[in-house]
Amino acid sequence: MASLLTKKLQHPSAFSKIISQNDSMISILQYVESVASTIHPVFITGETGVGKGLLAEAIHKISHRKGPFIHVNVSGIDANMFSDTLFGHVKGAFTGANSDRTGLCEKAASGTLFLDEIGDLDNLSQIKLLNLFQERKYYPIGQDQPRLCRARFITATNCDIAHLVGNNIFRKDLFFRLHTHRIHLPPLRERMDDLPLLLDYFLRQSAKKLHKKKPSVYKEMIQLLNAYSFPGNIRELKSMIDDALCWHKSHTLSLKTFKSHINRQNQQNYTNRDIKKNFQNVFNYFEDLPTIKEATDQLVCEALKRSNGNLSIAAPILGISRQALGKRLKRQEEKNKRLF
Repeated sequence: MASLLTKKLQHPSAFSKIISQNDSMISILQYVESVASTIHPVFITGETGVGKGLLAEAIHKISHRKGPFIHVNVSGIDANMFSDTLFGHVKGAFTGANSDRTGLCEKAASGTLFLDEIGDLDNLSQIKLLNLFQERKYYPIGQDQPRLCRARFITATNCDIAHLVGNNIFRKDLFFRLHTHRIHLPPLRERMDDLPLLLDYFLRQSAKKLHKKKPSVYKEMIQLLNAYSFPGNIRELKSMIDDALCWHKSHTLSLKTFKSHINRQNQQNYTNRDIKKNFQNVFNYFEDLPTIKEATDQLVCEALKRSNGNLSIAAPILGISRQALGKRLKRQEEKNKRLF
């Protein structure tokens, strides 16, 4: 209870790779500490790149389980491969089985088995996993004697699991078995107060790997990143920084590679058919449509708000040049002066 009141963590070293000062994230990590030592499965949800794998590792560390932490991405694995991967096989079980294969259930032993991208499992694999959870026993392919599974399970997905369950794509009974403890990691855009910490952390990491001195950054850097939505989340931020450091040669880190990346992503978003469709649907919420001028003024205002008034950052958000935005604002300013 004391840690909840003071917002302190009891096992900070276990979260050394999870960089955050965000209140919501700290609450999540405190919850992790409270459930890590139980034997019950943990179900982690969140967009790609938010750190689900890092959180699974932290849970294993805090649990002090005797066995290893084993991470397997089950996306794209069919039912036969799923059985062979998790349960293993004995020599001669099928054509090409020239030796015994130890499955991950056995390798994890009394440790943790982390099944990533669980939402992509086909129906037959889901049934096999459900049976494993119900019986805690499994059969290696070609063997009649069951073996006991002692591993603790952590699963994760970036899918909308409620949608999958509601559309009978993911089994409801398996879902209830998996999510005794459920944790949702927020996207980076919902914890932007962590940007300075993450920027400094990844700059140090990347500079060390490249044998370079950690560069200083322009004040404009945080404004630029704050105005970006980060669809790839923390993983995308790290990639942006790694790329920028490869080009870096001066004392201060250039904004050029960051701007180029953001402009490319914004252009892709603009030309993406699904995003265009969603954008059009925004106007379904309006009883009376705004005029073109009203809509444009509101867009410009929002872009300036997100960029803290920086035209170089606001212009790419709007898909226009800095000069075009400057002229538009100047015309608006002159018009306001005439009105008064």
